[in-house]
Amino acid sequence: MMLSLSSTDIQLPSPRPHGLAKYRDLTEMARGGNGVLYAAYDQIVGRTVVLKMLLPEHRLDRGFRRRLLREARVTAQLEHPGTVPVHEIGEDEEFGIYYAMKRISGENFFSVLRQLGKGDEKVAAAFPLRRRIEIVRDTCQTLVFAHAAGVIHRDVKPENIWVGNFGEVTLLDWGSAKVWGAPTLDDGRYAVTPTPHNESSHALPSESASISKVKHKEHTYELPTLTPANLLIGTPTYMSPEQIANRDIDERSDVFSVGVCLYEAMAVAEPFRGKDRNETFENICMRQPTPPSERSPNQHIPKEADRIVFKAIAKQTASRYQTMRELIADLDELLLIVRQEETE
Repeated sequence: MMLSLSSTDIQLPSPRPHGLAKYRDLTEMARGGNGVLYAAYDQIVGRTVVLKMLLPEHRLDRGFRRRLLREARVTAQLEHPGTVPVHEIGEDEEFGIYYAMKRISGENFFSVLRQLGKGDEKVAAAFPLRRRIEIVRDTCQTLVFAHAAGVIHRDVKPENIWVGNFGEVTLLDWGSAKVWGAPTLDDGRYAVTPTPHNESSHALPSESASISKVKHKEHTYELPTLTPANLLIGTPTYMSPEQIANRDIDERSDVFSVGVCLYEAMAVAEPFRGKDRNETFENICMRQPTPPSERSPNQHIPKEADRIVFKAIAKQTASRYQTMRELIADLDELLLIVRQEETE
């Protein structure tokens, strides 16, 4: 997007709006079970941002309010190139708790993998095996920072990994995060992300919002990461065994989820998906998937990648990489192998 500055930009709006009133041209982008995202124009700063707020039926619910506020604060405090900057957190008399964040360009990693799975040659050229591994590695770097700050993401998956138009990689949706030393705001059974089984699950028309001042696109879509309540935290196909068992978790749970993402990034196939959630959970807890190099021989995955994936997704936490830095070190070695094979 090109910057556009005019002679009037030296003047602030008068009277100067505050809070949610300073945002205009709200357009719904996506919604889920309890929240909604809008693109909006900040009249004071002169930029387009993304606003996140609760759906009307949840705006007065104390639990939903404090979880959204907690999500906003966790995201705001994780200032890192791999996270989305939060510009403002506020509360509006009519629309309740909201926060404004940077609008980022690009697409989520799941969309990239879905197109690869369909044989899109243009996407395959833009995202060879090396680049896909690099995206997972960059995600690990963001998690190193988060873990050092005492934050466990708990919902790492390709849909939450955003690949920018200029090569940047951003890890989104810290709403399920666990913060060490902070009071627990849920009992571990609040927000499971429904896992899409086919492409249509990413293009379901949603009901119109009840916000009169909002302009709508012709179609709006469900946002997988704004999720309904009442189940385990996380997304079934990416949850660690300890998440499924609702046990205490640490950074090794994120290591497991990243391992699943790594498998999927390389093989363009999911390692654990079953015919339903129970079978998926059984696969995660009891079964070893086919090595990625054998699952997708056409991707030319080095055998070393199998060892790395299986260590990351080990059933027992003691058998996994103990830190994200350990996983990064092995990914760096793997990237050297892949780059060498590319030149041969």
